[in-house]
Amino acid sequence: MNTAPSTPRPQLVYLVFGAETYHQEAVFSIASALANLRDTPDAVLDIQVFSDNPEPYRLLPVHVRALDEATRKRWSEPHGYHFRTKHVVLRQVLAESELGLLIDTDTFFHHSPMALFERVQPGTLLCNAFYTKYGDNHESILYSALRQRLLDMGVADDEMMTLNSGVMGLTQQDAHILDRSIELMDELFPHAQGAYTLEEFCLSIAAYRTLNVRECPDLIHHYWSRKQLFRAKVKAWIAKHAADPTCSAALDDTREVSAHLPRPPRLQRMMYKLITLVLPKHQQQFIREILYGCYEHENEFDQACGPVWWDKARQNQEERQGRPIDAHLLEHWFANPVVRLILGERRRAIYEHLMKSSSH
Repeated sequence: MNTAPSTPRPQLVYLVFGAETYHQEAVFSIASALANLRDTPDAVLDIQVFSDNPEPYRLLPVHVRALDEATRKRWSEPHGYHFRTKHVVLRQVLAESELGLLIDTDTFFHHSPMALFERVQPGTLLCNAFYTKYGDNHESILYSALRQRLLDMGVADDEMMTLNSGVMGLTQQDAHILDRSIELMDELFPHAQGAYTLEEFCLSIAAYRTLNVRECPDLIHHYWSRKQLFRAKVKAWIAKHAADPTCSAALDDTREVSAHLPRPPRLQRMMYKLITLVLPKHQQQFIREILYGCYEHENEFDQACGPVWWDKARQNQEERQGRPIDAHLLEHWFANPVVRLILGERRRAIYEHLMKSSSH
């Protein structure tokens, strides 16, 4: 591990705790940052990881800061809202450093991290992206539960843009925005009816009419949507490069993990639709989606997504029919002569995967 960072250098910060998959995401995100940092060879920055487990980062040039459960619990008080810790962590970094950027683990870089830091100027908050104006979604819990209260407080109205906090970048002089967002979280949590995104909503309020807000979806990919597909790509990269995650081949391979969804080409999807028409109607979409996971992609990381498509096919089918697919029904469907013909030798492996995944 390197030594504690010096104050003037930009700080790229991760907060990682809990399940192994979050650590895998963080390792890959850091590797993608290092890969793209090669495009700005004279640049310097520090990478800090606040974590309950230093082991996954042992081979990376990062500074791990121990985050035990007691500290994390304290940072989540008074309501036990664990996303509050994001703002506490960045606030702590900015007490020590002139420029800090906290990024979620489910991200990877398209450009040098320095391009993000260039957008963090005094008087500016860098976020991942804008969602919509607050008043555009009257069905939102945050709207129905909090709108009148916020109007009475004079802190927000229907014109306020709501922000995605997958990236949060600030200069030290603007760190008070985080103090304000933390205050708002503590005040609004009892009234927010458990809204999952209260943390970034409070950041939106704190920055409203106060800071210039910039976004950066062109510089990083934040895969909060279709997460299982991207996790499969990341896990394939980890499996290949865990022993040496900063070698040239590993860093080069981060660029092979693309932001696109690994679906078969349109013509191939049309072919799947045609060949499944001979099946009973209630099975057609299920087998069609199973076939999505059978398509042989040239990209090895896209290829690793096949089992995710199979799981998604089962989930979608269960939602359509309003009940689980039990083992007997699954076996019956896979025994269909047409299905046996369509899937060929892959049929047994797919069936066994679905049986195994359903038992977890």
